[in-house]
Amino acid sequence: MLSYFFVGLGYQKYLKRLIDVVSAISLFILFSPISLLGSIAIKIDSTGPVLADVPERVGQQGKRFKMYKFRSMIENAHFMLRTDPKFKQLFEEYKKGSYKLKKDPRITRIGKFIRKHSIDEIPQLLNVVKGEMSLVGPRAYYPDELENQQVEFPHTKVQVRKVLSVKPGITGLWQVSGRSEINFDKRIGIDAAYVDRISLLEDLKIILRTPIVMFTGKGAV
Repeated sequence: MLSYFFVGLGYQKYLKRLIDVVSAISLFILFSPISLLGSIAIKIDSTGPVLADVPERVGQQGKRFKMYKFRSMIENAHFMLRTDPKFKQLFEEYKKGSYKLKKDPRITRIGKFIRKHSIDEIPQLLNVVKGEMSLVGPRAYYPDELENQQVEFPHTKVQVRKVLSVKPGITGLWQVSGRSEINFDKRIGIDAAYVDRISLLEDLKIILRTPIVMFTGKGAV
């Protein structure tokens, strides 16, 4: 009976949610000085809001939600990438690179730093408190990203369904396994593998590996 609360569905329904809420509130308080300094730096560095205006993400069971992130790009960067003719070639590169760009001209000076060290993701703690995300889980994908990448990698459809059965996470197995250096088919495979073995021990291992990735910035773009 005890193992039910530490492994699988029992852990997901009860203990994982409790840990998420307590940890998210604690981390939000802990990172508040960094958040304040980051907000000031963003406003000084470029015009636009502190929080990024990004498209909705796909959450658990396909439900879409607004992910909170500090703005690391020029204002309206995501909308411009998809609609501005001058970004047409860049958008094609973006799609071919599994929806990642190694050299993105839209990223601001301070944005490059906060993305490298995952400071831009601190506001996602609010998503965790709201129950839209978990501290640890699969990546939260864009709707068009999921649609287009499954066309390019049709063998991933079963894995995508499995990944969408749980809440996305701020950190996860793919984030500590190479981050943006991993293409979609491998990334979704890693996330699906995580879903198969969700447990308190697995989450603790990922959480302990996350600070190293944050400080080194390995795999960030």
